Amino acid sequence: MINMKKVLRPETEKALLEAGFSDKEIAVYVALLSLGKGIVTKIARTASISRTTTYDVLDNLSQKGLVKISGKEPKQEYVAESPERLEKFLSEEIEIKNNSLNKVKYIIPELFSIYNTKEIPRVRYYEGIDGLKRALEDTLSKGDTEILASGGAEDMFEAVGEGYSREYFRKRVEKNISIRGIASGDSGTMKVAERNMEELREILIVPNDKFHFSVETNIYNDKVLNISWKEKFAVMIESKEIADAQKKVFELAWIGAREMGRK
Repeated sequence: MINMKKVLRPETEKALLEAGFSDKEIAVYVALLSLGKGIVTKIARTASISRTTTYDVLDNLSQKGLVKISGKEPKQEYVAESPERLEKFLSEEIEIKNNSLNKVKYIIPELFSIYNTKEIPRVRYYEGIDGLKRALEDTLSKGDTEILASGGAEDMFEAVGEGYSREYFRKRVEKNISIRGIASGDSGTMKVAERNMEELREILIVPNDKFHFSVETNIYNDKVLNISWKEKFAVMIESKEIADAQKKVFELAWIGAREMGRK
C-alpha cells in the first residue's frame, strides 16, 4: 500500500478515515491523485494493493463521484476528479443523512407504540470514568420521579470528581428528580447533606465504620443501577420485577436505618 507517511500528513489521513474512507480507498484515491489518470495496473502498483482489489475500490470511488472513467477496456483509464469534489460528496452525504434523520424522527412515535419493553429485561455494562458518567446520566432520563439509593458521596467524589458530582445534582434538581437514600457517614456525605433540602434529597446516615457503601445502588424507572466507584464500572439492569424486588429490600433497609437513628 502507498506509504501515507510520505504522501499525507497524519491529520489528513485521519480526516479521510473519519469521513468514512477505508485504508485501501485512501491509498487508491491518493495514488490516482498523484498520477492524475492511469490504467488499473498502474494505479494498483502505485497504491501497493492487488489489481482485483483496486478494481473494487475504483468502483466505490467512482460511485462517490471522486473518479471518472475514460475510454473502454482494455485501454480504459481512470481519471481523478478535483479534490473539491470530495467536499461536494461529503456535503451530499450529510444532506442525505439529515433527510433520513428527519424522516426517522417523524416515525419514532409509531415505533415506540409497538416497542415491547415489558417482557425484555436488559443488562448494560459501563466501564471507566466516562462509563460511570453515562450510567449516572441515565438516572436523569425521566423527570418528576424519585430515586431510591444507597451509597456514599466520598467515593463518588474520588471517582468522578466533586465538580461533576455537583453538576449532576444540579441537573437532577432541574428535572425535579428527588432522591431518598441510605448513606455512609463519610466526610463527603456529611458535606453533601448540608444541601439536602435544596437538592431534593432525604437521606438517613448510618455509621461509616459499620456500613461503608463503596458500591452505590440506584433504583429508578424499573431499573437497578449498581456503581463500583473504586473499580470504576457499573451494571444497570432494566427489569420491572427486579426493580420492584429491590425497592422492597430498600424499604426494609430504610426502616432499619431509621430505627438505628432513633437509638
